[in-house]
Amino acid sequence: MTTIHKMLGAISVFALSSLSVADVHADTLQDVLARGELIVGTGSANPPWHFTQDGQTVGFDADIGHILAQGLFNDPSKVRFVNQSSDARIPNLLTNKVDISCQAMTVTAARAQQVAFTVPYYREGVGLLMLDGGDYADYPALKAAGSDITVAVLQNVYAEQMVHQALPEAKVDQYESQNLIYQALNSHRADAVATDLSTLKWYMKNNSGRYTDAGYAWNPQSYACAVSPDDARWLQFVNTTLEQAMNGVEFERYAAAFEQWFGERPPAPETGFPSEMR
Repeated sequence: MTTIHKMLGAISVFALSSLSVADVHADTLQDVLARGELIVGTGSANPPWHFTQDGQTVGFDADIGHILAQGLFNDPSKVRFVNQSSDARIPNLLTNKVDISCQAMTVTAARAQQVAFTVPYYREGVGLLMLDGGDYADYPALKAAGSDITVAVLQNVYAEQMVHQALPEAKVDQYESQNLIYQALNSHRADAVATDLSTLKWYMKNNSGRYTDAGYAWNPQSYACAVSPDDARWLQFVNTTLEQAMNGVEFERYAAAFEQWFGERPPAPETGFPSEMR
């Protein structure tokens, strides 16, 4: 074979290789539409985000899945939830076991190297839950009490440091489970509980008149869904759907879910200039 033949052969192989790479690309949107249902990876034991009730997956994350199904099929019921552990959120995406993971997932730069995050649909933080009618009325009263107060918190290597960001002098008692921190508050062994703001709102909604919010939140973190990093069309569709649920034509559906799980209604988007573009 002459040198020219070898070169032509190499060019042909390269062209075919380039063509195959260009032709083989992810198109999750088309796959989901053809399948007729959306597959969402989420959890089953973390209210108000995702938990099982009467055999069904419910919670705010589940409702995000229903909002996406509405956008896809004009039918919010066309969604199938896959119960997954927190450490399976990314692997299940990368192995195509789910179309999207919506599971109270904090956006971080490290995770963004493995998946593509959607626009955030909730901003989490840490809040202080107290007994209604207790010794301290609000956050300023807790802070003024200094070392006289005790705060119960879920056991974590950073728990004491986290509490002291808000209440520098408070005593910190760490417990192994969520149930125990609320028991400490109910039995007056703690003056406040430091917990996720979403959990705080959930407890207040489901125990009307028993608890109160100290009125201070810190440690903000964004919750977003995650999709495959190699499918821009799918990411664009999901982002558009979420943005219009929070700021446009589907706001009522998003607001109803927010109010159901967190006990308060989010502010309605203003007409005229799109405030989210500021």
